[in-house]
Amino acid sequence: MSANDAPLIKLSGIGKNYGTVIALRDVGLEASAGEVTCVLGDNGAGKSTLIKVVAGLHRHDTGDYEVQGEPVAFASPRDALDRGIATVYQDLAVVPLMPVWRNFFLGSEKRKGFGRLDVEFMRSTTHGEMAAMGIDLRDVNQPIGTLSGGERQCVAIARAVYFGAKALVLDEPTAALGVKQAGVVLRYIVQARERGLAVIFITHNPHHAYPVGDRFLILNRGQSLGYHTKEEIGRDELTALMAGGRELEELAHELDAAGSPATAGQLTKEAKSLDPTDD
Repeated sequence: MSANDAPLIKLSGIGKNYGTVIALRDVGLEASAGEVTCVLGDNGAGKSTLIKVVAGLHRHDTGDYEVQGEPVAFASPRDALDRGIATVYQDLAVVPLMPVWRNFFLGSEKRKGFGRLDVEFMRSTTHGEMAAMGIDLRDVNQPIGTLSGGERQCVAIARAVYFGAKALVLDEPTAALGVKQAGVVLRYIVQARERGLAVIFITHNPHHAYPVGDRFLILNRGQSLGYHTKEEIGRDELTALMAGGRELEELAHELDAAGSPATAGQLTKEAKSLDPTDD
């Protein structure tokens, strides 16, 4: 396979240990240009560790990490950025009291003669890049802290695209948002895909993942429960794998033993309805 045909990001058999703790074991995924790869899992599933490996924050212990067909072992997030992989974390690195345009160019300010900031260029560029993502800001001079959570996420996405990202890794961008603002972010994820970026969307919500995703990796306790294309898995089956029918059934037995048969019976019904292997 040539570099042009290879996925932008490919992980194969990735493992990561922290001492005796196995954080990831034999995990693989692909992220290609113009596709959204969703990584789903509950708390403790290994999503954060996977992000850190992809972003270059931590090195994997086993397995292969390839970028456009070339094996890599990033020593830092700067190495990943140099290869076009940008990560937008849930706790956005923004300065709330600074204007939107200052945050957009934070750490990469454009300067002109005698080292002065080229304010006009940065303002117009910020406005133009936000408009290209479908975001119509009233004024790029307003403090970024006055924007909604969804709008701040979108500023971070537009910034990454402007500074040359080929792949975006989004760390639960909809986790702390309401329904409307989550919809705003999902729309901009689709915009990034349509602009030809490879997007890795980390989430614990299958209802957010399924409408925008092309591939789905489900993690549980550091291991893959399944890796599917959209054609191979439906929304209900994805939800079932995420919800864990087996765990609900175990809880039902515990409640039954504790003297709560009514609640246990209800949980047993839910577990059976969530089990994709149940006929």
